[in-house]
Amino acid sequence: MLVFAVEYQKALDKISGDRALKLRRYELSADEWKIAVELRDVLKVFKDATLFFSRSTPHLATVIPAMDHIDETLATHSLDPRYQRCIQTSLTIGKKTLNRYYNLTDDSEVYRIAMVLHPRHKLNYFKNARWEESWINTARDIVRDEFERSYSSNDDGLELTFGSTDTVRTLALT
Repeated sequence: MLVFAVEYQKALDKISGDRALKLRRYELSADEWKIAVELRDVLKVFKDATLFFSRSTPHLATVIPAMDHIDETLATHSLDPRYQRCIQTSLTIGKKTLNRYYNLTDDSEVYRIAMVLHPRHKLNYFKNARWEESWINTARDIVRDEFERSYSSNDDGLELTFGSTDTVRTLALT
């Protein structure tokens, strides 16, 4: 809606400025149009994320990278002097809200398991995102513990052995 409004600003100004239509109370000031433009720009990250996760095949392993991207965007824009103070403040509040949801991912191990097992991410994502070493170790331990809990004592006749480098050393049929 903001994209449309900004794109058709002249037409909307003309319509709302016409006394005969009695829409003057909806006419935006120059400052309000500036806020509309800034909101359009800063809210794009949320539109993109919504469209991304509305696809037919969103993946659990993309949740944390998407949240990291949104967080980085909000942090950057909230400090950008090109934006009015009210926009910067709103972005700071939005970042705090996002971080509250981000912290909830700690309550479910599946996000980290999905990340570690995803061929594109593995533990490298956490390292590249500069996660603390203890958090990376926790992610690795969560995957290892879940594997041991669910698969290590299998009855399929498979022998799975892990070496010290976290790679599969042997996968042999017995």
